[in-house]
Amino acid sequence: MTALLTLPAAGEFEMADINYVAIAPMIVVFAAAVLGVLVEAFAPRRLRYPIQVGLAVLALVIAFAALVLPDADSVTGTTVAGTLAVDGPSRFLSGVLLALGLVGLLVMAERFGGEGPDAFTPMGAATPGSAIESAAARAGLATTEVFPLALFSLGGMMMFTSANDLLSMFVALEVLSLPLYILTGLARRRRLLSQEAALKYFLLGAFSSAFFLFGAGLIYGYAGSIRIPAIGEAAAASSGDLEPLLLPGVAMLLVGLLFKVGAVPFHSWTPDVYQGAPSPVTGFMAACTKIAAFGALLRLVYVGLESTRWEWRPGVVVIAALTMIVGAVLSVTQTDIKRLLAYSSVAHAGFILVGLLAFDITAVGGVMFYLVAYGASTIAAFALVNMVRENGAEATHLSQWAGLGRRHPWVAAAMTLLLLAFAGIPLTSGFTAKVAAFMPAVAHGGLSGVLLVVIGVLASAVTAFVYVKVIVLMYFTAPSGDVGLAQPALLSVVAIAVGVVLTVLLGVVPGPLLDLAAQSSTFVR
Repeated sequence: MTALLTLPAAGEFEMADINYVAIAPMIVVFAAAVLGVLVEAFAPRRLRYPIQVGLAVLALVIAFAALVLPDADSVTGTTVAGTLAVDGPSRFLSGVLLALGLVGLLVMAERFGGEGPDAFTPMGAATPGSAIESAAARAGLATTEVFPLALFSLGGMMMFTSANDLLSMFVALEVLSLPLYILTGLARRRRLLSQEAALKYFLLGAFSSAFFLFGAGLIYGYAGSIRIPAIGEAAAASSGDLEPLLLPGVAMLLVGLLFKVGAVPFHSWTPDVYQGAPSPVTGFMAACTKIAAFGALLRLVYVGLESTRWEWRPGVVVIAALTMIVGAVLSVTQTDIKRLLAYSSVAHAGFILVGLLAFDITAVGGVMFYLVAYGASTIAAFALVNMVRENGAEATHLSQWAGLGRRHPWVAAAMTLLLLAFAGIPLTSGFTAKVAAFMPAVAHGGLSGVLLVVIGVLASAVTAFVYVKVIVLMYFTAPSGDVGLAQPALLSVVAIAVGVVLTVLLGVVPGPLLDLAAQSSTFVR
């Protein structure tokens, strides 16, 4: 009994040693999320929408300022008893999450109503009758709790990229995941597909979290610590006696993380969830979750598992190849624009894995640049999908997009540019991103790296065919049905404009962001 009551020695767990300036962005986001819950509980219904939107936008702006204003040297290092690491990659990715999270929240803040394709009403406005309420419910996002849920998820994502031990990483994984399960089901009154998607996401996410936790236990048995740098040190000094614990532990950890990025064979949730969730939630989830998951994956494999990569890297090489092939091939057969973009997301996860597996500091910068380029284009693409409607509902079947270029040329033009970026056409962000991810694989990945790049180029050609098919459908096919746009949609237009401008700028003048990513590629160990 005496041993159970013994306190840890001084220095083993110094909670007082917290750099509040370094973790201020996370504190601001979580505090705003808690305030948002209180607003839902106590504010009058008619005031909730403006308060929630204003609170969320203000919190993200303040958090971004708290991230970029302090001097980097004053915040770099580990904090909260070493459980969080604030370094170049975590600060870069946290800034990207805050910026893209703000854009995603603008799309979520749109409120469409009415029975016609062009009807619009903001949530919280005085609207007579129940027709508009039912239409808004069918469109999804008819309740204002979406904002605190998104903030909780975003805070968990920021924590995920900074987690310096496996327990903190698991907590962050759950904090970012649980709100997403709820957000996925917000279109429940519109169709049962949303409920089904939320249930699938929850069950499969629970399985992947269990794998991650079991893997963390095995790695603790192998290294004697859950700290990621300590795991790396133990692996470098290992005599081989504990090797039977290493590979199963690494495999289970990677299952938990590869599930979040949507890599094959852990991708089965992706098309169903992307299709069933409201389009603004899908865009937020597709962009920000991938950024957070790859940030955690980079830290785990580059800091904790790099010295043991020869044992587990071949398996991940196979996963990367299958991810690119399956994502590209299955996208050809899709007839729903959201499922098409879902399989496109799977293929892009494979492209990013190609860069990650190069195990060079240039690969870290290339992966982070790819995440920015893909995230900006993805949020804009799903914002466009959210605007295209028929009879008040999302028009996601490809046949409904026929002739869109004649009816709404600016929407078709924006979507065309984004699809070309996904395909990796030169002078778009997608081309630069693929070069940034593939070049380190060719230079430092050996024969397997070159093989993965070849597969990536071929997979890109297949997906380019799919994207061109959609472009031809929009411009060279006669329109059918009563498809229109939700008008006015100011917040969505702002989000789309941001995505389109970044897609062009990162393709034409990528140098500043590439340099910033390269300067932010060093991990704290």
